[in-house]
Amino acid sequence: MVPQHIQLDEYLGQAFNRMPVAMIVVNQQGAITRVNHLAETTFGYGADELIGQPVECLIPERFRGRHPGYRSGFMAEATARPMGLGRDLSGRRKDGSEFPVEIGINPVETGEGIMVLSVILDLSERKQAEKRIQDALTQKDLLLREVHHRVKNNLQVIHSLLDLQALQLTDHDIIGVLRDSQNRIRSMSLIHQTLYQSSNFARVDFQRFLDELVPSLIESYRSVAGLVNIHIDAHEVKLPINEAIPCGLVINELVSNALKHGFARGLQGTINVSVSALADDEVEISVSNDGHPIPDSLDMAQTGTLGFQLVRLLTRQLDGTLDIQRAQPTRFALRFRVKGDE
Repeated sequence: MVPQHIQLDEYLGQAFNRMPVAMIVVNQQGAITRVNHLAETTFGYGADELIGQPVECLIPERFRGRHPGYRSGFMAEATARPMGLGRDLSGRRKDGSEFPVEIGINPVETGEGIMVLSVILDLSERKQAEKRIQDALTQKDLLLREVHHRVKNNLQVIHSLLDLQALQLTDHDIIGVLRDSQNRIRSMSLIHQTLYQSSNFARVDFQRFLDELVPSLIESYRSVAGLVNIHIDAHEVKLPINEAIPCGLVINELVSNALKHGFARGLQGTINVSVSALADDEVEISVSNDGHPIPDSLDMAQTGTLGFQLVRLLTRQLDGTLDIQRAQPTRFALRFRVKGDE
């Protein structure tokens, strides 16, 4: 009859060897007293080669000198915890190669005193998977940068072609139409430039975008240069590109319209542009000015100007609402709900 405690010891020994993680038992002097099968496989040693050896033989040489101090500190306050919390740990195989590990250390009461049970996870596959993911993200990041860069450059080519076309014309009305088209192209180009220079390709920093767009609009309407001040407030507003492009075009049209009509005949004043994030993912774009009011005789629902047709079209595209105040000040307010980044 085999004593029950012997059967139990054999059972625990079998369980120890079948554990799906590498396990090593170390005594208070730092010598290895037991290893399981996966520890042998992980480090490339046989059990007979490891038992009796200092555990430092499994640590890269550059770290061995500090390890006895860490071991003594653990023995002085022996509680289960991760080893080297906050540090990257490495193991050393028999062939000298190193690999990343995660180690949990646990005090174990035995008939020979307290020993340390180390549970060792080989992180090689996890680290390789993380690197593959990071490489893929980097490639995607580079691709998105290249896409935005190329789109911006292509739009700038179109802008330059319109410039060349305008040089051959003498009709000021046609030149004005080409200039308006150039401003619309510039607006879209700046969206892509802002994304190209950004660390976040999902959303456009609208303050940064407007800080470049609005001065360029004033420059294109030289007759009001020095007469009109423009205030911009779009801090902390970032929009997905699907909303950013139509919003940029709406602001382009409304500011251009104010410069052309609100401050005609040398009138001085101010244009205020604001983009505000409201509750429930709602955004409000407001463009107001203290220039000439919109005449009561002008039917805004029927006006045939391309600029206002674009504003109405883009408002529908955003599923938004457009409120118009004709005077004191003249104000256009577009509200819409951000649909997300999909």
